[in-house]
Amino acid sequence: MLTKFFKLQEHGSNVRTEMVAGLTTFLTMSYIIFVNPNILGTTGMDKSAVFVATCLAAAIGSIVMAFVANYPIGMAPGMGLNAFFAFTVVGAMGYTWQQALGAVFISGCLFIILTVTGIRSWLIAGVPKSLRCAIAAGIGLFLAIIALGNAGVVVANPATKIGLGDLHSPQALLAIFGFFLIAVLDALRVRGAILIGILVVTVLSMVLGLNQFQGVFAMPPSLAPTFLQLDIPGALHAGFVHVILAFVLVEVFDATGTLMGVAKRAGLLEGTQYKGLGRALFADSIAIFIGSLLGTSSTTAYVESASGVQAGGRTGLTALTIAVLFILALFIAPLAGSVPAYAAAPALLYVAGLMLRELLDVEWDDVTEATPAALTALAMPFTYSIATGLAFGFISYAVLKLFTGRAKEVHPAAWVIAVLFVLKYVFFPG
Repeated sequence: MLTKFFKLQEHGSNVRTEMVAGLTTFLTMSYIIFVNPNILGTTGMDKSAVFVATCLAAAIGSIVMAFVANYPIGMAPGMGLNAFFAFTVVGAMGYTWQQALGAVFISGCLFIILTVTGIRSWLIAGVPKSLRCAIAAGIGLFLAIIALGNAGVVVANPATKIGLGDLHSPQALLAIFGFFLIAVLDALRVRGAILIGILVVTVLSMVLGLNQFQGVFAMPPSLAPTFLQLDIPGALHAGFVHVILAFVLVEVFDATGTLMGVAKRAGLLEGTQYKGLGRALFADSIAIFIGSLLGTSSTTAYVESASGVQAGGRTGLTALTIAVLFILALFIAPLAGSVPAYAAAPALLYVAGLMLRELLDVEWDDVTEATPAALTALAMPFTYSIATGLAFGFISYAVLKLFTGRAKEVHPAAWVIAVLFVLKYVFFPG
């Protein structure tokens, strides 16, 4: 039945290969069930409920990807988007987490409309490659400063804004050890390197008496504290326009780039066309919508899915396997609750470093391309806002092209985005 439904023979695969591929991808992305509650928990959200929402959003998103698109891609709340949700929208801007969930819900609805109408493809075509790369790299830098702060390696300093923390503290030392452990294991191609790093640091923190062991297995906690707690009217506040725009833009480029990259690696190309990409984009859009109802930040396609493809995954059976494993993960809530912020910090920092590779594809020889890209990447960590980085990038790109006589190179979509950000700063400068 599975062979027939997922067209395994057509794709040159079999049930065993797909399941092994699903397990491989799960091991490389399952760190999110420990990291996401830590990040969203800083907003006042119930960490146990966020853990359940994370597992369910990942499971449901992967199931939709499996049955709608038949793609070997795992879904889960996205890194970067969760940081934007917690540290910018709630932490820096002062909105409630309920309003932030409302913004995710609205962005999910817009995402579905953009996908169905084809506007999503228009937006993607309109954003220059340099800015797309810079967005990914900027999110990486944003994650890096959060990780270093959680580890106590970087601290606030009144004279220099930021400074070096106490490297003699056990938390900082454990985080540094965890980072090198993850890097070494990944270099040695050990599957689940990030997950292993998080768990080893957590265990060491318990051995040293810095953290308490709460157990491993238990029935899933209640989802009630976050389920349907979104504040949609609050998210429709005028000042939220650029927040929703930032969510949509990051979701568009992050998810689409991942889907296209993994699909290409899986051999899902027919000439220059991606088989089933439209359905995959739709599945991705539905996952964001569902995640906001459950109580988590935007759900997206995971680039770690490439590890499953490398293991032979070619169809939605890989994604279905990932979904089943996330459902089983619901029963390890005590373990997830035992993970301190400094144990998750090495994972954040390592993922951040991987995201900086995108800067290689920026056209550094062209000032009108390189300057907006640099501003985008630098503004995100230094203003503690992904939205601000996007705004600086698009506005500077439009201005430089306009005043160097190269306005024709700017796609209409880029003009629209730049104008929207300018209007935001004119009428809602806060």
